Amino acid sequence: MSSENSSDDARQVWDVVVIGAGPAGASAAYAAAVAGRRVLLLEKAELPRYKTCGGGIIGPSRDALPPGFDLPFRDRVHAVTFTLDGKYSRTRRSKQILFGLVNRSEFDQQLVEHAQKAGAELRTGATVSRVEQHGAAVPDRRTVAVVLQGGETLLARAVVGADGSASRIGAHVGVKLEQVDLGLEAEIPVPATVAEDWKGRVLIDWGPMPGSYGWVFPKGETLTVGVISARGEGSATKRYLEDFIARLGLAGFEPSISSGHLTRCRADDSPLSRGRVLVCGDAAGLLEPWTREGISFALRSGRLAGEWAVRIAESHDAVDARRQALNYAFAVKAGLGVEMSVGKRMLTVFERRPGVLHAAITGFRPAWKAFARITRGTTTLGEIVRTHPMAGRVLSSMDR
Repeated sequence: MSSENSSDDARQVWDVVVIGAGPAGASAAYAAAVAGRRVLLLEKAELPRYKTCGGGIIGPSRDALPPGFDLPFRDRVHAVTFTLDGKYSRTRRSKQILFGLVNRSEFDQQLVEHAQKAGAELRTGATVSRVEQHGAAVPDRRTVAVVLQGGETLLARAVVGADGSASRIGAHVGVKLEQVDLGLEAEIPVPATVAEDWKGRVLIDWGPMPGSYGWVFPKGETLTVGVISARGEGSATKRYLEDFIARLGLAGFEPSISSGHLTRCRADDSPLSRGRVLVCGDAAGLLEPWTREGISFALRSGRLAGEWAVRIAESHDAVDARRQALNYAFAVKAGLGVEMSVGKRMLTVFERRPGVLHAAITGFRPAWKAFARITRGTTTLGEIVRTHPMAGRVLSSMDR
């Protein structure tokens, strides 16, 4: 357990307590600490720790990082091979980097260190069982009680829940989930000759089940190979991963890690706060519904949550705290919410017509250029639909 003065925790009221030290939580802790507030970051695991994640860092993720953050890239992607259930292979290349690849253990650790340098205090091995905003544990209406397993209670003026897709804080807030998907992943060490063949290139395979796809992300001597599809298709998803690995000629290599993870996407009317408690990242169900990309959503929503948690901490009554929480929700919905709504439409199109999407992105230059601009962060899906009438008309016609 790492804490400089954990014995004093119960006797002090923190300005902001952040629960979960992934990208969303670390970003929230950094944002609140940079504002000069007393911030405690709680993490149930010991750091660094493995997370099931492709580890793709696209432009919006890079742009949301703290100043001076040196990305621990394992590879830089300049080419993408697209296949449609293993067929119709086409590789598109770019002179500019499209995105970078990281190991989440290294990336998350570095984010936490930036939060600590900004003044946040880290406490690991701390599992939160619940938060309370009323009752004997709460001394006044400006305070939230954070109860740890074992009964220890910490006090805060504001709490940010960033405790992942199975979030206890999300349950407290009442987060409603609309889309749940199962991702399966294998970390496969490969010989240098195989690694060299993948260097700088990823593969994206549009899969056999509606809305499914697979990926190969090279990270030096290891390939991250994964697939994702709707929950409820567990055996079919497992079979897809096995077939995918075999088709790539990788079945003879023993994975160092095999893991699974559920991604959960919020409903449009799902709350983002309750009283002095905010949620962000996976805990809020914030991710791109089509690709299920979550790192950029975690970083951006975490930063917003940290900034608004500071304002909630300064609120002297429930009315002002509520006003600040609504402002946070508005900021999330105005940016990330717009991207999610377009992503949901794209997922629907992809579920019905994966072949059309594959043909467009591999054979229609403007579609490939749009893909490249989105991954680099020079535009978003929402911006493309809004500013390019043809893109909007095509998506609307495919909606119908």
